[in-house]
Amino acid sequence: MLKSIGFSPGQVVASYLIQVAVPALAGCVAGVIAGNLLSVPLGQTAQVYGVGALAVPVWVDVAVPLAMLGLAGAAAVLLALRAGRMSTVAAIATGRAPRPKHGYAAHRVLGRGPWARLPRAVTIGLAGPFARPTRTAITLAAILFGGVAVTFGAGPGASLDRVYADLSHSASEPVQVNIPGAPGQNGGPVKAGPGPALPSLAAQESAVQAALRAQPGTLHYVAESDDDIAVLGLSDRVSLIGFGGDASWTGYALVSGHWYAGGDQADLNTAFLTQTGTKVGDRYPLTSGSRHLTIQIAGEIFDPSGGRAEIIASQSTLAALDSGLAPDQYEVALTPGTDAQAYADAVGAKLGQLYQVSTNGSSSSQFFVIIGMVATLTLLLIAVAGLGVLNTVVLQTRERVHDLGVFKAIGMTPRQTIAMVVCSVAGIGLVAGLIAIPAGIAVHNYVLPAMGHAAQTDVPPSVLNVYHPWELVLLALSGLVIAVAGALLPAGWAARTRTAFALRAE
Repeated sequence: MLKSIGFSPGQVVASYLIQVAVPALAGCVAGVIAGNLLSVPLGQTAQVYGVGALAVPVWVDVAVPLAMLGLAGAAAVLLALRAGRMSTVAAIATGRAPRPKHGYAAHRVLGRGPWARLPRAVTIGLAGPFARPTRTAITLAAILFGGVAVTFGAGPGASLDRVYADLSHSASEPVQVNIPGAPGQNGGPVKAGPGPALPSLAAQESAVQAALRAQPGTLHYVAESDDDIAVLGLSDRVSLIGFGGDASWTGYALVSGHWYAGGDQADLNTAFLTQTGTKVGDRYPLTSGSRHLTIQIAGEIFDPSGGRAEIIASQSTLAALDSGLAPDQYEVALTPGTDAQAYADAVGAKLGQLYQVSTNGSSSSQFFVIIGMVATLTLLLIAVAGLGVLNTVVLQTRERVHDLGVFKAIGMTPRQTIAMVVCSVAGIGLVAGLIAIPAGIAVHNYVLPAMGHAAQTDVPPSVLNVYHPWELVLLALSGLVIAVAGALLPAGWAARTRTAFALRAE
């Protein structure tokens, strides 16, 4: 019609670009406002943790809308150029019906064999996408992005929960008993400022062990010694964690290798391996002052420690490198069903106020903030995918309204109309959901290690392997759900359309 009233090709292109640019501009403005509002909780969390003020920079508020407008224009310009080059007759005829032979084979196949048992309205809907392959591909891409977002969004929550459990050890060692004093000369008593002298370290350890052995609910306990020393070849001080017995149950997740065993074996974190250029299985000499120790690297542990190198080994092994290494706390594992707080209170009452008995927490607000942000972005991508389906189905339904009138005239009921419209995207949604599963898992397995590398650590396999088979089955249906949700509104409009109105429609 534009061409028939005298629009030039350039004017046709400009007309279609403006039709896209106006709503795109409105969407960009609304998106900037909403994005800044959604960033407010993140800034408040940053202030709580004392990491400075976080806010959206001004250049982002300018650059992002311009980039989105550019993307919208780039998506529209190719189709607008095609419309500008099209002749007037071809433009008027386009859209009234699919090109010859497009989709007819699909209709014939779905009308025979086992497919013939399906209601005809369903098979007509399933064959519909084959008539418009380009539009079908665009719809498939929109649903695919939504399905990938759903699959990816389901992963970080479970992964971050495992990360927190691995770093806090809240499940494996829910109770800690701190030893109040460090050993004095030759193990003698130490004074903690004004007041009576503390018992010797040996006496304190004996008291703690006796209390833990006598307390019902004790499963394991082990003495832990913590210190940091300067090591030749490393610029920062190295954190030492020595255990006085079997500590394989303490909850340290292994990225690779195994828990240390033997007098010269040790487990190191990623920061140590990176700074020294070593790997699991290597032997590495350590020198601190006049003391020397060569360790066999048994495994790589998941413990970022803020990028600080860390060594975990038996206390007797590390004592050869650090003469001041001595137990400062006991890690305690409980039998199943034992209440950690009640246990800690009971042990604290036995030991007295001199000893601090605490429990490991089971929640971390910063992880919840990250999970909330991932969930918000996932919902936004799902909404975009649903709107893409809605747009396609509205266009398809309006385009074929005359055919819809014919179907109604020969007896198609409103329910059959809804089924036909929904099925026109249901098959696309199911295919997109199946493709989205491996794609979403691949994105998850790329993003989580990247997050770990930002924290200067590798991640253990348990952090990545969080998808269960039953979850994958449900996630495979996400594309179908997005497609159906996007198609329901135009399907309802099609069902309510009167036969006479549909037959008169151009």
